[in-house]
Amino acid sequence: MKNTSRTAISLGFVAVGLALLGPPEFARAANNIFILDVPDYNWFYACMGTAAGNLMGYWDRHGFPDFYTGRVNGGVAPLNTTARNQDITSMWASKAGVDYRPMDKPGHVDDYYRDFDSAAPDPYTAAGRPEHEPDCIGDFIGMDQFKWQNLRNECRGNIDGFCFVSWNPSGERHVNYVPDPAAAEPDVDVQTGLRAWTRWRGYDAEVFTQLTDFNPNTPTGQGFTFADMQAEIDAGYPVLLFLQSYNEYSRTIGSAENVNPEIHSMLAYGYYINGGVNYVRYRTSWASGDNRLKAWTAQNWEADMPVRGVIGFHPIPRIRLCSLAQGDLTLGWDGPASYVCDATLHTTNGVNGYVVEMSATCSPPNFQSVSAVILTNRFTITNCPSPAYLRLKLVRP
Repeated sequence: MKNTSRTAISLGFVAVGLALLGPPEFARAANNIFILDVPDYNWFYACMGTAAGNLMGYWDRHGFPDFYTGRVNGGVAPLNTTARNQDITSMWASKAGVDYRPMDKPGHVDDYYRDFDSAAPDPYTAAGRPEHEPDCIGDFIGMDQFKWQNLRNECRGNIDGFCFVSWNPSGERHVNYVPDPAAAEPDVDVQTGLRAWTRWRGYDAEVFTQLTDFNPNTPTGQGFTFADMQAEIDAGYPVLLFLQSYNEYSRTIGSAENVNPEIHSMLAYGYYINGGVNYVRYRTSWASGDNRLKAWTAQNWEADMPVRGVIGFHPIPRIRLCSLAQGDLTLGWDGPASYVCDATLHTTNGVNGYVVEMSATCSPPNFQSVSAVILTNRFTITNCPSPAYLRLKLVRP
């Protein structure tokens, strides 16, 4: 297990904050908040795969060390895909011969990908071999896999470079969505796939999708708001952005009709408020660097497309150590460990704390706090009573 200990006290203003002040017109922003240490990977086989790679690479660095365990950067997800870091792409699109994978073991790219926008049958079918067992993000979210004939009555797919998200048309959140095949809902989409991949990595997560409030197809008064975005960023959670023209649900490519429409995916990790205008800071999925931002409106953001909706991802802490020695019980865990920078106030703070609770019985439970708010991932209970039932609560410091 990689070392995830940290010192979650105010670190003061760090150099990276200076690089993220934005263009001159934003230098005096009333609010300039962003999550630190978010990877900026270059596009590799699909935009959602890359955006999800940025997201999971972030969490690998900030509390969930088993998200990536390959050979790159000593098993810690790097901040970019340059030079020797290129093999981090195996986290979302595995490939024979890449990142410890044997040359004779087909992966995601070998089984599903021919060329961007290709609607040809997946390579594994043409080769007459079974597809590999899911082992990367792209496998679990259905990316590049052309096997679904009805994706929520919108299109069929997924052609090469594409994936699908199920939305609640009411504008309310789909939280830990479970598909209903009777309603023409696919058995896998981005939301369900991200949760399944997280479980495959030994953790769990709460995942939600929600249409944006400025989406013209979202009922008035519903949808994911800028205040919602602020709450996610303030709590240390990057947010996936799903871009798609509002009234384009399918298209024709050559002789292939009703396939995935044009889409793009990015990762939001900060916000500005300046002069009454609300802006979102994001990674483009093209390794475009810092200071990419757009106002929270229905305008085109990147790739000539607006944001249709968002995907929120909240990984859940997991206790990894329980050791009793001479009556003292030590707990260790993996869990969110985000730092958020306020470039206006010149401060950087850990935003994820933990409280250990204990109960002498589980029937009925009577859990009481036995720790103050902990800003690391380990705690020892001296002279621990027996029996004792313990649980961990994630809180804001």
